[in-house]
Amino acid sequence: MDWLALLGLGAFVDRWRAHAIEAAIAVEDRTTLFRLELRDYRRSLALIVGLTIAAAALTVVALTVLSGAIMVHFWETPERITAAWSVAGLWVLLWAVAVAALWSTARKAGNGFALTRQELGRDWQDIKERL
Repeated sequence: MDWLALLGLGAFVDRWRAHAIEAAIAVEDRTTLFRLELRDYRRSLALIVGLTIAAAALTVVALTVLSGAIMVHFWETPERITAAWSVAGLWVLLWAVAVAALWSTARKAGNGFALTRQELGRDWQDIKERL
């Protein structure tokens, strides 16, 4: 004997069961999306760390090479000022390229989990509309 059907609650229970199944599928989809975005976010963070190390290493190398080039090669020549500024300009340009790449990657990483946030926002809007 089906007591829920006798009490008129069968349709109510079936409806809530369907909602629970739908919610479970939605949670599974959102979890998968989160894992995918987390993997991409970790990759971009690793790239940021690598570019930061590269920028720091280039800075150290630039200062060392710049100092050595000025001291050794052009110490006794009249063109030492022009040569020193040329070498400094080249290393500053390379440093600026490394910092620009770092900045660009950092801005892209700041937009992590955008799809997950959008999907959860739509879910929240649907829930509010149904209430």
